[in-house]
Amino acid sequence: MNRTIGRLLLSRLVTSLLTLWFVATAVFVITNLLPGDVAQSLLGQSATPEAVAGLRQALGLDLSPLQRYLVWLGKLVTGDAGQSLVNGQSVAALIGSRLGNSLILAGVTALVAVPLALVLGITGVAIAAVAAGVYLVDVRPKILEIQGKSR
Repeated sequence: MNRTIGRLLLSRLVTSLLTLWFVATAVFVITNLLPGDVAQSLLGQSATPEAVAGLRQALGLDLSPLQRYLVWLGKLVTGDAGQSLVNGQSVAALIGSRLGNSLILAGVTALVAVPLALVLGITGVAIAAVAAGVYLVDVRPKILEIQGKSR
């Protein structure tokens, strides 16, 4: 039994890591497909070509997309999410300052959603049983049987 749980946990961990990699790659690709030049946008239309080239080099935009991806992914894996281009703050600090409220929201959502799902599921079984002409006393062992098989 412990071996099965270990394999399940390992499978879930690998799936989670692959999902994180896929999402990170999708974010990188989509942001790189956006039209326009980031350096030109940051400096404005009146910026000199030398200033734009300097900022592109400072931001690493002069590298090939593959090189930028590998540098970006390497920094992301080591915990360096970079700096916000909007306000210059660390992205990790920005996320950290909002994480508490996000966790509270997720907890409250779970506290509402789980009991509601249970009530709706049990009500659905009861309605289906009545419609089929089966008494709930007969349905309860089936529910327990299904629950036992899912373990």
